[in-house]
Amino acid sequence: MPDRRRRPVDLDVDPDTTQPTVADLWFDPVCPWAWITSRWLVEVQRVRPVTARWHVMSLPILNAGREHTPRYQKLMNSSQQALRLLTAAAQHAETAGQDPSATLGQLYTELGTRFHRDNKPLDTATYTQALQAAGLPLDLLGARDSSDYDDAARRSHEAGIGLVGDKVGTPIISVAGAAFFGPVLTPIPGGEAAGRLWDAICLLSATDGFFELKRTRTRKPAFD
Repeated sequence: MPDRRRRPVDLDVDPDTTQPTVADLWFDPVCPWAWITSRWLVEVQRVRPVTARWHVMSLPILNAGREHTPRYQKLMNSSQQALRLLTAAAQHAETAGQDPSATLGQLYTELGTRFHRDNKPLDTATYTQALQAAGLPLDLLGARDSSDYDDAARRSHEAGIGLVGDKVGTPIISVAGAAFFGPVLTPIPGGEAAGRLWDAICLLSATDGFFELKRTRTRKPAFD
């Protein structure tokens, strides 16, 4: 069993004399809320000494065994294809001696910008544009229909879920020994507002025995 005990985050250190804090984020590529959280984390990196590391998780695995509407099942199929491509891109980078997390984050940015922000379908044209923009070979397109990448995606998913338990969704963040689902927010905070939210979340997540703070969502995801 993973050690889920929360360890304190030192918020009183001088950021100019310390190494950046690593924030691991697990995302499903088709989840709009995970996309917003990921763009917030990108913004946090600009205003706080934080470095993001990117990992995939899977809504199809989370929703296995449940009945879906045809529309949602189509989305789950798209998720699986995107997860395979992202996993293949990370493996390609590792084989080439490059940072697989950086490659994963870059391709996720290119895919998400087109799918979430620009409302383009996850079709061959969109995947092709994303791969080209990320500087990745187009022969990775074949990964979408290959189950060869499913085990690696599942291992990544289980690593994230193992930190927080199976009663949550995507995204998951782990920082300084504390892991949590979320934050779920809209619109995307920018600048110092993003940094202040980060500070607050680090403080809350490091508090022993703190589990949940929630209210009903009253807005749709906004990607601006």
